[in-house]
Amino acid sequence: LQPDQGRTCCSALHQAGALWSACRSMGWLLSSVPTSSTSTVCVPRPWAGLSPGAPGSPSMAPGILGGNILGLRGIPRQFFLQVFETLRRIGETRVGDAVLGLACLAVLAGLRAMKSRLPRAAHVELLPVRVSYLIVWTTTTARNALVVLFAGLVAYSFQVMGSQPFTLIGSIPQGLPPFRLPRFSMTTPNGTIPFRSMVEDMGVGLAVVPLMGLLETIAIAKAFASQNDYRIDPNQELLAMGFANILGSFVSSYPITGSFGRTAVNAQSGVCTPAGGLVTGALVLLSLVYLTSLFYYIPKAALAAVIISAVVPMFDAGIFRTLWRVKRLDLVPLCVTFLLCFWEIQYGIMAGMLVSGILLLYSIARPPIKVLDGDMLLVQPWSSLHFPAVECLRDAVCSHALTASPPRSVVLDCCHISSIDYTVVAGLAELLQELHKHGLSLAFCSLQDPVLQVLLSADLEGFQHFPSREEAGEALGCPWCSPGAGTPGCC
Repeated sequence: LQPDQGRTCCSALHQAGALWSACRSMGWLLSSVPTSSTSTVCVPRPWAGLSPGAPGSPSMAPGILGGNILGLRGIPRQFFLQVFETLRRIGETRVGDAVLGLACLAVLAGLRAMKSRLPRAAHVELLPVRVSYLIVWTTTTARNALVVLFAGLVAYSFQVMGSQPFTLIGSIPQGLPPFRLPRFSMTTPNGTIPFRSMVEDMGVGLAVVPLMGLLETIAIAKAFASQNDYRIDPNQELLAMGFANILGSFVSSYPITGSFGRTAVNAQSGVCTPAGGLVTGALVLLSLVYLTSLFYYIPKAALAAVIISAVVPMFDAGIFRTLWRVKRLDLVPLCVTFLLCFWEIQYGIMAGMLVSGILLLYSIARPPIKVLDGDMLLVQPWSSLHFPAVECLRDAVCSHALTASPPRSVVLDCCHISSIDYTVVAGLAELLQELHKHGLSLAFCSLQDPVLQVLLSADLEGFQHFPSREEAGEALGCPWCSPGAGTPGCC
């Protein structure tokens, strides 16, 4: 299928997946996107705006360096190929686009700095002061629209004079798309393609497109939530995206997700509530009906400057220094996400989640275990036990109990264990048998109720448990576990 032929079908299936996930309260899965991944997803976005063919923009992609400002054509979308092609063809630079793009960036940076230093107007100020404040505040807040407007006027002036040094957006079809049911079959010169064939033609994309959309949406939401100090509900995000795709499929829409560039522009423009979406949507509809002829004169370099100036401040460069100081291991998923996002932001997020999952699995498989030696061994895991940790626990017990001279029985302090699974139960049964073969005992103490119920239900041979270390020590004949033994560091 061509992209425009199957897009409504894909959009409908996309929203079906999002709505199903939301209705099943699967938003918690999206919470698995770590902060180390969302902190750097905005980094490639400026360059993505610098080249044609940026993801999510099939018809128009603004460019600053690798694309339209240099007048280059056919620049690849991947970051590394962009850099190579841009440097290789640097001699084909279009001076007009370069000057306009850099000028727009400078103006936007100046207005942004002006707004950050703008004091609050006091109500007791004179009227001229309040009017001046209002003019400056309006100019700095609406800086994105004003820059695009003035850039369009400059381009129109050159057009009237008979020359055009800028790369323009060009013609955009006027009017709204027809409202109709999504197309689940296609009519071609060779016959009708049924829905099943369309799904088969989409292949793995049928699962990848919704997944990538969900991941990118939640990553964007998390990034801006941390920047602007608010909380998000993943299920609410899924519902919103699902219903948006439902309505979009009736107007031949591509599958839609959260947009990093447009979200950044909204945030930098002062939008604080979801009501901004109503204003933006109304302006888009009015523009499609009445203003498309004016869009022809908007330079692509000006649009790219708006995107870059909005996204660049979102990059938290201090996260590298913070993680180096707090926990250096978290730099691994951060760097993986950072590098792969230059290829595709979706792959970067997935890779960051995968690496974070591996690190999480490693911490589960190797829980901290405290072992105190004496007439008997006191073994105390410092976290819950799940199937990856069984071998670690068995090795810790056997390496100390069986290699000691003479071998020692074991008291397993479970005060920090809040849950176990069947694999752990099976591993404990094998451990009991192995110690029994050597004439040793294994006693459990300080079991929490959920863990105790699981172990009692398993009916382990030789299982014995006690409320405290002292009682376990007395039962096994451990003098340093008995009250008043006075051995420090054991009980």
